[in-house]
Amino acid sequence: MGRTTDRVVVIGQGYVGLPVAVRAVIGGYDVLGFEVDDRKVEALNAGSSHVEDITAEVMSEILASGRYRATSNFEDLAGFDIAVISVPTPMGEGVPDLSFIESAASSLAPYISEGSTIVLESTTYPGTTEELVAPLLEAGSGLKAGADFHLGYSPERIDPGNPTWRLENTPKVVSGIDADSLAAVKGFFDRLVERTVPVSGTREAELTKLLENTFRHVNIALVNELAMFAKDLGIDVWESIDAASTKPFGYMRFTPGPGVGGHCLPIDPSYLSWQVERTLGQTFRFVELANDVNEHMPDYVVRRVQALLNDHSKSVKGSKVLVFGLAYKADTSDARETPSRPIIAKLQTLGAQVQLVDPHVGDAQFPEDVDRVDGTQTDLENADLILYLVDHSSFDREMIASAVAPVLDCRKALKGDLVNYL
Repeated sequence: MGRTTDRVVVIGQGYVGLPVAVRAVIGGYDVLGFEVDDRKVEALNAGSSHVEDITAEVMSEILASGRYRATSNFEDLAGFDIAVISVPTPMGEGVPDLSFIESAASSLAPYISEGSTIVLESTTYPGTTEELVAPLLEAGSGLKAGADFHLGYSPERIDPGNPTWRLENTPKVVSGIDADSLAAVKGFFDRLVERTVPVSGTREAELTKLLENTFRHVNIALVNELAMFAKDLGIDVWESIDAASTKPFGYMRFTPGPGVGGHCLPIDPSYLSWQVERTLGQTFRFVELANDVNEHMPDYVVRRVQALLNDHSKSVKGSKVLVFGLAYKADTSDARETPSRPIIAKLQTLGAQVQLVDPHVGDAQFPEDVDRVDGTQTDLENADLILYLVDHSSFDREMIASAVAPVLDCRKALKGDLVNYL
């Protein structure tokens, strides 16, 4: 099964798939980016990127190379050497929704030939590659995974908006269903990233991703709950966190926030919890507890808003609340699972008049029943309370902190006489 691999297909051109496609072009491959959204396909082929980390200049370069093209036509996949599946894996009513993986594998299968390599990157529960993907690929191709084509798993470690750790300099965990598959997957990513980290099997690689995100999820829940208790005890939890962070060993800094968002933290640990309960009949107590704490942080934020308004002799009903930040993370447009949505919805239910500022998030992801404003001095002057949920670098922190209305800063990014912290 040894042949030169030079034509790459990346199924899914989102926050994970598009950076992989770009790096593959830079690595010398001819790349076809598959995306079901025709509008995104048209935009990509015109040099427009919907992923902040991939600039228009980068898109122009890879298009000018003649080695990248986006498509929504599965027939274009014929003749590929390597295929990377980078599609969403949401949760649906507490159960993993693998329909996007199933669709991608089934649609890709007829175009597999002997010697092809298929890599799953989507976050999922241990066993997905061998128990779900392999049978679908075999059924649609008439070929045998391992014997006729290579199959592996490599968890994504994309951190949108991170200027330091990018795809190419973040170690890439790689795996295969057998030794030859591992070698093929490793060989591909060796041309894309500075360092690959081989593990013995796909289940170990799948668990690696869930372990990384469960670790973050649990520790964020810890400091979130600690922040609530510290407030009631009259203790500055932020000062304690700063002090603890000076310890050079045995401690890692995590900070409180209004909740967790994106795909990784609200969803990925639940994949592991679901698998443990389904397979072993046991409850993953740490994950369940972390879910409970982090899911209720929006409720706590709303209670703090109520208390602050009450301190200024105002009720939530009828008050003008100016919210800064819709995206789940600073300096990105990604609003998936953002805690800002339930916070805004709860405030509206209580009768607040909410205005929202976020220059990164497009209109398509903006709540239809919320007024979009620019966060000007006038907006600040008209507000009864300012709620700072996301620390976008484009926000004028000094102007916000100097507002005459009380401020609830959920990120400890502002300094001012009327600024309050979680």
